[in-house]
Amino acid sequence: MPGIKLNNGFDMPLLGFGVFQMTDATECERAVIDAIETGYRLIDTAASYQNETQVGNALQQSGVARDELFVTTKLWLQDTNYEGAKAQFERSLNRLQMDYVDLYLIHQPYGDVHGAWRAMEKLYEAGKIKAIGVSNFQPDRLADLIAFNKVVPAVNQIEVNPFQQQLQAVPWMKSRNIQPEAWAPFAEGKNGLFQHPVLAAIGEKHGKSVGQVVLRWIFQRGVVSLAKSVRKARMAENINVLDFELSSDEMGRITALDTATSAFFSHRDPAMVEWLTGRKLDV
Repeated sequence: MPGIKLNNGFDMPLLGFGVFQMTDATECERAVIDAIETGYRLIDTAASYQNETQVGNALQQSGVARDELFVTTKLWLQDTNYEGAKAQFERSLNRLQMDYVDLYLIHQPYGDVHGAWRAMEKLYEAGKIKAIGVSNFQPDRLADLIAFNKVVPAVNQIEVNPFQQQLQAVPWMKSRNIQPEAWAPFAEGKNGLFQHPVLAAIGEKHGKSVGQVVLRWIFQRGVVSLAKSVRKARMAENINVLDFELSSDEMGRITALDTATSAFFSHRDPAMVEWLTGRKLDV
C-alpha cells in the first residue's frame, strides 16, 4: 500500500483498517489478523473502542515485524488534560503490548486540549509516539491549537464520505501540512450509499464495487482512509483500489454529491457535546 509523508517526515499508509464497534474480543482479534494477512499495515483503534488489548494480541500473533506496522490509538475525553493524557497513554501502550505507537490522536475537540497536547508533545519528544494528531477538529480548532503550541498536528481524522466531503476543511488542512484522514468513508451505508446510482454507474464502468469507487475517490484526493469489515473477502476488496483511476469527470460527479452535512451528528451540537463529555469509560 502506498504511503504519504507526514509533516515530520514519517510515512503513513494511505489506506488502513479500523476496529470501531468491534466489541466481541474473538471477532476483533480474528479481524485484525485477517486484515494483516490481506495486506493492511495501518491499524486504527482507540481507548474508547475498548479493544486495544485485542488489537495488541492480534498484532503479536501476526508475525509481522513491528516496524512494518502503523498503529494508531486515541485519547478519550475524560483524560483530556496534561496529567490525564500521560497516564491514559501509558495504559493504552500497555494494552497494545508495545513500546511506542505510530500515531496518537486527541479523539474529540473538547476539554483541556492544550494541556493534553503539551503532554503528547513530551511523549513525542521521548520517542514513545512517532506522530501526534487530533480527530474531529474543524479548522478553527486546529488554528487555535497551532497558535499556542510547538508541534503542528500531523493528522486530523475526520468524517469524509461522498455526502460529507469536507471541501473547505481538507484544503485548509493540507495548506498547513496536516494530513486529513477519513473515518466512516462509507457513511455506514447511510443515504443509500451502496445503491447510489452515480457511484454504481462509475463502479460498473471500472468493474469495481461502490465501496472500491469511494475508497479510490478518497485516495485520489490525497486523504488517508479507514475501511472496516469482519469479512476477509470484503477486506481484500477494499484494499484492491490501486489498479484503476477515476477520471476528472468521475471525480467531479462524486463531488456533486456533497451535502456538507454529517451522516451522523454535528460536533458543534450542544446536546452531542454534553453527551460526549459526560461519557466516562474504564480506560
